[in-house]
Order: sequence, then structure tokens, then C-alpha cells
Amino acid sequence: MALLVQKYGGTSVGTVERIEAVADRVFKHKQQGDDIVVVVSAMSGETNKLIDLAKSVTTSPSAREMDVLLSTGEQVTIALLSMALMRRGLDARSYTGSQIRITTDNAHGKARIQKIDTEAMRADLDAGRVIVAAGFQGADEFGNITTLGRGGSDTTGVALAAALKADECQIYTDVDGVYTTDPRVVDSARRLDKITFEEMLEMASLGSKILQIRSVEFAGKYQVPLRVLSSFVEGEGTLITTEGNKSMEQPAVSGIAFNRDEAKLTLKGVPDLPGIASRILGPISDANIEVDMIVQNISSVDGTTDFTFTVHRNEYDQALSTLNSISEELGATEVLSDAKIAKVSIVGVGMRSHAGVASSMFRALAAESINIQLISTSEIKVSVIIDEKYMELAVRALHSAFKLGDCVNDVSET
Repeated sequence: MALLVQKYGGTSVGTVERIEAVADRVFKHKQQGDDIVVVVSAMSGETNKLIDLAKSVTTSPSAREMDVLLSTGEQVTIALLSMALMRRGLDARSYTGSQIRITTDNAHGKARIQKIDTEAMRADLDAGRVIVAAGFQGADEFGNITTLGRGGSDTTGVALAAALKADECQIYTDVDGVYTTDPRVVDSARRLDKITFEEMLEMASLGSKILQIRSVEFAGKYQVPLRVLSSFVEGEGTLITTEGNKSMEQPAVSGIAFNRDEAKLTLKGVPDLPGIASRILGPISDANIEVDMIVQNISSVDGTTDFTFTVHRNEYDQALSTLNSISEELGATEVLSDAKIAKVSIVGVGMRSHAGVASSMFRALAAESINIQLISTSEIKVSVIIDEKYMELAVRALHSAFKLGDCVNDVSET
């Protein structure tokens, strides 16, 4: 018998028929003797409908009232699923985030969990009940409803698993696991049996949409075994776990992530003086724009340098406007920008013990005449910025170069 926390996303509970299918799966696990806590999202599309309703009333809704409104989406799902479980003879009980006593800070729309009261949940589990919890939400210390941001149901699931010391947190989605890359781009993409928290965190931050970054961070911090499964097909999915549980035959590269939502900005000819980076990025930070990759060239003979960084494409216009407003003050000769770039990254903890990974990546891209504009590295990833039109070609080339369609890849001979 195991204690399982199962999280189901919006597509998994998008219709009454799918809610019934979730109830069948929960019933099966319960019949096997498992204790089950179910965390659900709002039905697919419901959150967007609620946002549109708010916009029809006002163009600038209160953040507090938006949280009150958006939290109702999950409330519908928990009630319907609990009813379906009861019809199958299970003792089920639904809970909103505030009823569970998930306490968060008061940052409406992007709240962070501070503590979880498990007393009531443990009493229910001891009584043999199935707990059906609303994801994405909690309440601050004054009882105000808060939400955790887009994808926050993943974080709720992992947080409850950590608080209850569950044997596993299972994330049910519309895919059957974590793949070496997006199968829609590379036909030979392979589902991974296991991946480390480090690798999954890098892939999530670099563009993989499988899991919310915060949920992976939470799982890694509290060592919660995390498994990605499909709501629609049976299978073992992908287990996200510690490096110590990985096979000794760790491949150099585990996967390839990519992100189209990138934009690049460059200030040319700025004085190469101490503090210039701060003077450039300070106003960018003050505008609440998040910077990703940063490159500063070596100084020219005239004592100037070029400073380049990337931002999310949604923040491109604001970042460009900010740079234009400060460029004269900084003594820059020109502001350059490009919103048609993409980031492609190789990820793998095996890079720590394999030489030649970066050179193999660059060789594969060069063979396809793909120019690299920027490079960023860490212990377990190498990211490059390239022209957006070559992104899918780059992903396919790298997937082939590192033999990710095979069980083990190696670059020791390259």
C-alpha cells in the first residue's frame, strides 16, 4: 500500500467523460489498497473564460478579486470528481485550498506557499477517504483567497506530497512522460524512463512545457519522487528523481529543449568601465523585465564594448524602449534588436564526466550551416541563440548527433 498524490491537469478533466475516466483510475488505485490524494486543475479553457469575464467588466480588475474569481474554476472540478467517486462507492471529500489550510503569502496572482496544515487530511486518509483538492490556490494569513500563478496546480500537488510525505507524486498530463525532445519536431524522440531533478529543472526553464518550474524546484528541495504520466494511455511514464538513482551508464546528453519566445538586444559602443553592466541592466530590472542570457564583448582599442542580452519576446518592446531611453546617457553608438531568434539547449548531468560535448554540439550545427549568435553554459547544459527559422533543423541535427533516439549516447570519440 502506498500514499499517492495524483495531479490531473485541465485537459485531463476537460469534460465530464474525462472526469469519469479520472474517477475510474482513482477507483482502481484505491482497490489496490493505495491511499489517494487527488489534485485537480480547472476544466480546460475555464480559466481563460473567467479572465474574459473579468475583462468584460473592467480593464484593470483588482488582483484580490481576480484570485477570488479564478479560484472558482477548480472548485467546479473538485465537486464533480468527488461526486463521480462517490457514485463508485468511494468515500470522497473535496477541499478548496483555504479549506485544506494551504497558507501562502499575499502576492495575489503569484502567491508562494508558506505552510500546509495536514491534520484534517491525515484524519481523512486514516478514515479511508479519498481527498480531492483544488490546485492552484490557497489563502493568506488573513483568509484572503490567493492563486499560485499559471501551472500552479503542479506546485500544489508536489507541496501536498511533500507535506504528507507521500511515496510518489504523479502528474497526469496529455503526454505519457518526458521525452528527449518534442516528438512533434523529431519523430525519433524517445520517452525517458528516468531523469534527474537537475535535468528536469533545466529543461523546464529552457522551454520544455511538461512541468511548471516551481513544482520541480519544490520536488527537488523536499526529495519528492515525481512521475509524469498520461491521463489517456497506460504506461510507466517518466520518474523524476535524484542523481543517485540514475544508471551508472549516464548518457552525456539527456534531452534537448528549445524556446521560440526569445528576443535579443545589443548596445554597441558603450564605454568599457566598471559598473556599465549595472547601468544598463538596472533600468531593465526596474521595469520588471527578466533577463536571460548576457554577453559582453572584450574591449575595443577605443575603450568601448558591445553589451548583448536576451529577454522574453513578450517583453521585447518594453526592453527596447528602455534601452533607447538610456543609450545616449550611456554613450552608446547604436541600439540593435532582433525578435526573430530562438534558444536551443542540450541538457544532461552526464556532461560533468564527458569531454567534448560542447564541441560536438557546435560541430553538428556547423554541418547544417547554422550560425550561433550567443552561447551560455552551466555544468549540465549548453544553450545557443540562433536564427528562429533554423530552430527545428537545429533540434533535429542535435538529436541525431547525440544519438538520443538510442538508449545511451556518448561523445567520447568525437
